[in-house]
Amino acid sequence: MTIIRRPHPADRAAWEGLYAAYAAFYRVEQTPGMRARVWGWLHDPAHEVEGLVAADEAGQLIGFTHFRPYARPLSASTGGFLDDLFVTPDARGSGAARALIEAVAAEGRARGWTLIRWITAEDNARARALYDKLATATAWKTYDLKL
Repeated sequence: MTIIRRPHPADRAAWEGLYAAYAAFYRVEQTPGMRARVWGWLHDPAHEVEGLVAADEAGQLIGFTHFRPYARPLSASTGGFLDDLFVTPDARGSGAARALIEAVAAEGRARGWTLIRWITAEDNARARALYDKLATATAWKTYDLKL
């Protein structure tokens, strides 16, 4: 059984370990200072980024997601953007990723968001197998303009 909840202050070390593993999976260099900044965002009610964690029956963190609202001017609505989603390799296939996505969707419904959007690496086949069951892949190509 997976428990989805907001991160507690006592979760910091476990969350940092998960977030570092997530960054390594995507080959993103991440520092302790970067993780501290995101942790601060998650606990600042004035910041747009929010998070959820997944815990196993023993209370150990096995995953997390970060999400935020975003304006959708063309449809004159607000959507939710799921920025990060990670489940430990040992917990993959347990339903934790699905539970995290469904919890973000429930938050979105409660807030009147029109959709939840996320991106993933094209070669992330295992995750995409789940995503294809839950959502519709779009035809949009993503671009980054580095500043």
